[in-house]
Amino acid sequence: MMQLSIKRVPTVVSNYQKDEADETAGRSGGCGKNCLRSCCIPGAKLPLYAFKKVGNIEKEKDVPEIENKEPPIAFLDSLVLGEWEDRMQRGLFRYDVTACETKVISGEYGFIAQLNEGRHLKKRPTEFRVDKVLQPFDGNKFNFTKVGQEEVLFQFEASEDGEVQFFPKAPIDVENSPSVVAINVSPIEYGHVLLIPRILECLPQRIDHKSFLLALYMAAEAGNPYFRLGYNSLGAFATINHLHFQAYYLAAPFPIEKAPTKKIITLNDGVIVSELLKYPVRGLVFEGGNTLQDLSDTVSDACICLQDNNIPYNVLISDCGKRIFLLPQCYAEKQALGEVSSELLDTQVNPAVWEISGHMVLKRRKDYDEASEENAWRLLAEVSLSDERFQEVNALIFEAIAGEEDGIENVAEVEERDTEAQSLEKENAVASSSHHAMVAGTQECLVLHLSFSSPELEVWDSLFRAAPICDFTPELSRHPSLSSERREEGRKMLPQRLKKTITDNPKKLANLIDLVNLPSPVREFVGQSQISRLGCFMRVWSYIKENNLQDPNNKNLVNCDEKLRSILLGKPRVELAELPALIKLHFPKVPK
Repeated sequence: MMQLSIKRVPTVVSNYQKDEADETAGRSGGCGKNCLRSCCIPGAKLPLYAFKKVGNIEKEKDVPEIENKEPPIAFLDSLVLGEWEDRMQRGLFRYDVTACETKVISGEYGFIAQLNEGRHLKKRPTEFRVDKVLQPFDGNKFNFTKVGQEEVLFQFEASEDGEVQFFPKAPIDVENSPSVVAINVSPIEYGHVLLIPRILECLPQRIDHKSFLLALYMAAEAGNPYFRLGYNSLGAFATINHLHFQAYYLAAPFPIEKAPTKKIITLNDGVIVSELLKYPVRGLVFEGGNTLQDLSDTVSDACICLQDNNIPYNVLISDCGKRIFLLPQCYAEKQALGEVSSELLDTQVNPAVWEISGHMVLKRRKDYDEASEENAWRLLAEVSLSDERFQEVNALIFEAIAGEEDGIENVAEVEERDTEAQSLEKENAVASSSHHAMVAGTQECLVLHLSFSSPELEVWDSLFRAAPICDFTPELSRHPSLSSERREEGRKMLPQRLKKTITDNPKKLANLIDLVNLPSPVREFVGQSQISRLGCFMRVWSYIKENNLQDPNNKNLVNCDEKLRSILLGKPRVELAELPALIKLHFPKVPK
C-alpha cells in the first residue's frame, strides 16, 4: 500500500477575498441567510470569471505565443483552489477532508481508498425517488439557491469579447441566470467544488447540450489532468435534484483512466467512440472531435438518450475535457430488488462517479484497513450492466448519436396494424402482389419503402422499391436496372403521403443523396472517396446479398464478416432494421 497525503497546489489568496467577506457580513436585509434567492440577491456581487471559448483544445495550444495573452488570474491555482482554501479557513466545511487518510491499494489498477468516517451522516440525505432518472425540480426541497453566497466561489460565464476576463466584484445578472462554482460543504477531496449551470433557472438534474459544454469548458480552463469533473444522474446516486457537476483535484491517476479500450468507431465529426475493457464497470469512452462542440454534442446526445430511457448513469470528464467516460449503471435497482449482498450493503458505499472511477470513499475503518483490489472490483461489478443489457443500451446510444433529423429509417410515419388478423392478411398479400407489409412500432423508409415483416427483406432487388425517388435524384434515375415501366409502376404505388414528405422536405432528401467525403473505414469498404448515404446503404445491402450473409434461419439477421464489421461498430451480427442507423454514424450530422 502507498499512503497518500493531500497534495496542495500552491495557491494565491487574492486581496479582495477578505474585503468581500467583510462586505457580505455587513450587508443586511432579505431572509437573513444571504442566500441566492430573490430575497437576498438585490445588490449582491460575486467574482466573475469570463472564459474564452475555444473550438478545439488541441488546436488552441498551437496558436503562437504572441496571441496567447496571460490570463488575469490563474484559474485553477488561484481561483478554484485558492478560493476553496479561503472557505476552508473560514470554517465553511462540515469536516476537514485534508485530514482523511488516503492510500493507493496495491494491484494492477491502483484503486485509491479514502477513509471518511461518518461522511454519510454529515452530508444531505437524498430527498427524491431513485427509480426515476427524470424528475421535476421541487423548490420546497433543498436546492442550491438556498446556499449562502459565501459558499459561492465565482460566476463562470463565456467572455463576450473572446478574451479571458476576471471581475472581483460583478453584479448577479438575474435575468440571464449565471452559472456558478460553489464549494461542496461535504467534500470528498481537496478542492471539491460544484459547477451549477444557470443556477437561478432551477434546472432539475438532467444533462442538456448547453450545460455539458459548459462543463467541458471548465475542464479545459483548469488545464490540469488531475482536476476532473463528474456527473451523477438521479438513480445513480445524485443526492440533489438541481443540475450540477462535481469537480476536485487529486494528484493521482484514476484506475478507469488506465483501463484499456477498444475503438468502436470514428464518427464523421472526428469523435472517437471506444468501449472500456478489463474494467469492472462496462462503459463507453468518447474523445477527439473536430471541435469541442462536436465532442460535447455527441456525449450530450448519448446522455439525453439514457435519461429518456430511464437508465441511470455517471459521467467522468477527464484529461482537461478531452476524454469522457459514460457509465450506465444499475446498483440502485439491484438494491431495491434485494440483489446486493448484505456484505456490500454494510459498507454503506454508494458507488457514484468517483467510486466507479476508482476513488473509493469508505465509511468504516474496517473496510479501509482491509481494502484490496479484489474488494473494490467486487463492489464495482455489482454496479455494471450485464453484457447483454450493455449491448442493448449501446444500440440505443448509437441510434441517438446518429440523430433523428433525417434518417432513412424514420422520415415517414408508419401506421400501426389494427389487428393481428389484418397483419396476417397483409403478409399473405405480400406473397401474391407487389405491396409491402408494415410492422407496428417501426418506421417506413422514405425512399426504400422497407418492410421488416416479410420473411426476407428484399431491399434492393433490381432497385424496384427505390424507383419512385428517381424523379428527385440523378444518381438513381441513371441506374440501368430501372426501366421506364418499373419507374412508372413504382410511382403509382408510392402513397401520396410519402410523395408529399419528399417534396416538402428537400433538406432531408438532400442529406440522403448528397455526396459526402467518407471516413477511412467506409472509403475502404465502398472503394471510393465519396458517396451518398443512400448509395452507401445500397452498397452495403448488395454486399450482404452477394456474400450470402443473411442468417439462413432468420433472414432479418445479418452475420457480419470481417469487412462488414469494419463499418458496423465491429458487431458480429446485426438486425436489418439496425443498418440505416449504423451506416448513418459515418455521415455528417444535420445541425439541430
